[in-house]
Amino acid sequence: MEKVLEVKNIEKYYGNKSNLTKAIDNISFDVNEGEFVGIMGASGSGKTTLLNCISTIDRVTAGSITINKQEITKLKGNSLNKFRREELGFIFQDFNLLDTLTAYENIALALTIQKVNPKEIDARVKEVSKKLGITDILNKYPYQISGGQKQRVASSRAIITNPKIVLADEPTGALDSKSARQLLETFEDLNQKLGATILMVTHDAFTASYADRIIFIKDGKIFNEIIKGNDTRKEFFEKIIDVQTLLGGDLNDVI
Repeated sequence: MEKVLEVKNIEKYYGNKSNLTKAIDNISFDVNEGEFVGIMGASGSGKTTLLNCISTIDRVTAGSITINKQEITKLKGNSLNKFRREELGFIFQDFNLLDTLTAYENIALALTIQKVNPKEIDARVKEVSKKLGITDILNKYPYQISGGQKQRVASSRAIITNPKIVLADEPTGALDSKSARQLLETFEDLNQKLGATILMVTHDAFTASYADRIIFIKDGKIFNEIIKGNDTRKEFFEKIIDVQTLLGGDLNDVI
């Protein structure tokens, strides 16, 4: 299976010589095409810093990150912007939909910026919206649709450019339990129906149980890794809780 993401011996420091913080301490792992991988850890463990480095929001101090055979740690300027636009998909906590655009226009925006042929844009928007069950709301504006529908529009927008990897940071953090479940079912659809490769940071065991594999981070290092395999989601959830207990910390923050 093809490797989409290769993280090799990365380190990230903040501050200066008199007050140096090591946020990431020699982390290495791979993500294969079509995988749904979760990254977990307590607050301050380094999980969000790790995602920020992978998403090109931040730069590593040492080591390398390769996505789709391109070492992103060496990219700068327009090359970095082009890579971010074409190879990465982002799903945000608050959707980041543009209120002045319809659902169709929000989904199509990235392709419009890339100057894709209008007929191809139309075909791709209709294809992804059909698979995610939102064809009936394409002409509505964000204020006219429900939170769950907004999530599916945002997810469609993230996947429309056929990115090599979709990145999500605490995607259920601001959602109620019903909306969170809807979003996670959308992620399952993206992964299983559209073959999307997803890397998701979360502190929530229920959210993580939808992934295929979980990488646990503690003090900037990989603490443990578990694979769902043939487990049911309930069984996988219980294994996640077991590892979280070993990690220690505030269980209210974990569960």
